[in-house]
Amino acid sequence: MPVRIGDNPHHFTDPSGFLSDCHRRIEIFIGSLKHVASVIDCPLTENARVALESALRYFREAAPKHTADEEQSLFPRLRRISHPDVASALKSLETLEGEHRWAEAAHAEVEALGNKCLAKGSLSPAESKAFREAVGGLATMYAEHIRIEDRLVFPVAARLLSDTDSAAIASEMAARRSATFVRKISHG
Repeated sequence: MPVRIGDNPHHFTDPSGFLSDCHRRIEIFIGSLKHVASVIDCPLTENARVALESALRYFREAAPKHTADEEQSLFPRLRRISHPDVASALKSLETLEGEHRWAEAAHAEVEALGNKCLAKGSLSPAESKAFREAVGGLATMYAEHIRIEDRLVFPVAARLLSDTDSAAIASEMAARRSATFVRKISHG
């Protein structure tokens, strides 16, 4: 059974952990696209077709929510914190946001070519090459992008965001997914 994001209302109580979990899904679906790219010159098998459809759907529907989680919820709150560790993380935010814009364009190309392949059953050699290059570029970008966020940005956020900010981020994440958010109550 596929993983459904937002089914557990308590899943949103750790925004940094949730964002990191999203990265694992990004890695899985980039892996699917890389596999499809390796066989795109041949008629797609049923498994490759399903993998392509699933990856395209993920990057079309779920990935924009992840970007909004970062750019609309997490990054603005980090920018308001005055702390040396946050200052170090902030240096990377502009680059990360630029990579989000670049990825949107690359995903649009992969989406268009992927849908064309699904509809027609194949791509021209030039289109296959463009698909492979776009997927390869995304894979390379995501590897470094995810490394920076998982090792630098998210740990700083987990340590330094106030409970109020964390709860607000979690609530916004849940709302983006039309899920219920239940605020974690600390007993201490």
